Amino acid sequence: MGSFLATNRSKITRHAGLIVLCLITIVLLSASMASLSLAGASDTGSDQVTLATTIYLPLVQKQHSIPQTSYIILGWNDLGMHCYNRYFQDLAVLPPYNNLWAQVILRGDPPQIVTQGIRVQYRFPDNTVSSTKSDFWTYAAQLFGVNLPDNVGLKGKGLADVMDLDADHFVAEGIPLTEFNDSDLNNPSPYQLAEITAYDIATSEALATLTVVAPVSTEMHCDNCHATGKDPGGNQPRTELNILAYHDHEENTNLLNSRPVLCARCHSSNALGMSGVPGVPSLSNAMHEQHSEAVPDTSDGCYNCHPGPTTKCLRDAMSLNVPSPLDPNRKMNCIDCHGGMAKVAQNSNPWLNEPRCEGCHTPTATQQFNQDQALYRQSKGHGGIYCEACHDSTHAIATSREPNDAIKFVQLQGHAGTLSECTVCHLTQPAGPGPHSK
Repeated sequence: MGSFLATNRSKITRHAGLIVLCLITIVLLSASMASLSLAGASDTGSDQVTLATTIYLPLVQKQHSIPQTSYIILGWNDLGMHCYNRYFQDLAVLPPYNNLWAQVILRGDPPQIVTQGIRVQYRFPDNTVSSTKSDFWTYAAQLFGVNLPDNVGLKGKGLADVMDLDADHFVAEGIPLTEFNDSDLNNPSPYQLAEITAYDIATSEALATLTVVAPVSTEMHCDNCHATGKDPGGNQPRTELNILAYHDHEENTNLLNSRPVLCARCHSSNALGMSGVPGVPSLSNAMHEQHSEAVPDTSDGCYNCHPGPTTKCLRDAMSLNVPSPLDPNRKMNCIDCHGGMAKVAQNSNPWLNEPRCEGCHTPTATQQFNQDQALYRQSKGHGGIYCEACHDSTHAIATSREPNDAIKFVQLQGHAGTLSECTVCHLTQPAGPGPHSK
């Protein structure tokens, strides 16, 4: 018995402390209730209840919980936002097309990126079907020239599938995800949850699992301007018809009689990898130039087309916490990084020529924040890990406003925010100045 007490003395002491704290809480709550009862039964006959003085007790803090497993998954969506057309019978700007990336790590000193002997799969537990939530499959052949089975995307991926190995990471591109959960077909859920799992190929044993956000929304408010009677060539029953009629009026085209229309067939789109028609401006250039006088250079202005005043896809730490270098009376927004409508309209290579981290995060004598690739979403840093694996997606840099974005960080390190606990990957806390040191 003495040996047992000696071995478990610290546990007994900690548990005893918790019991005492609980007893104190019960006593104080009882006293508070007694005060309420007495105040309500005063001699004056008044029914007014006088609340007892509030007493704040210290919270029992939960320790950060880092999974003590051999493998972990780091997973993310590469863009932090994705929109698609709600309906495709008249025109298409973007199809249902989402991407997931993952790296599998064997924990150790040092950790190792694992690419062989494993299979990485994904699924959306509450979003298992898309073909009943979108008419995309009805018009896919006319728009993109391919006959797609229901619930299969343009790259051949479904809503539950195997991710492809691409050098040092796994990727699933072109997932045909919609914004509606199976459990609620009426209310959009733009921050969908994917479950990514790594399996041992030889044994089929699940090695690690992670819950990752795949953002998706149809909140493109073309109807703010292109509604019946609002534009030349208007008086059309649907917003999309109004857009096509206006285009025909302005550009002497015949789009109303060529439906469904894929905008990228003429206007090149790096987002879709389509080259368009020579001499015709890219879709991004045309959209931003054409609307530059009507749309203000504010986040609300951007949310006319990008999702959106309800979705608020710009949800990152900078937009929540960092004063704008252009206007210290507000936090950073779209304009601080991308510029206004006219500037975006001048981008010679949209989607592939975008702002860089070191535009704000300048290197110091001991810290280096330069991207090693043209785009943040393609850049890697410490130990060959992608920047987005630790800091999260473009437009959702941790800590995000959206609670779903925090789930994976809590699973990995026990708390929200940038992946900052070294022992998520390392077995022991490494010495040194940190992952961004020169």
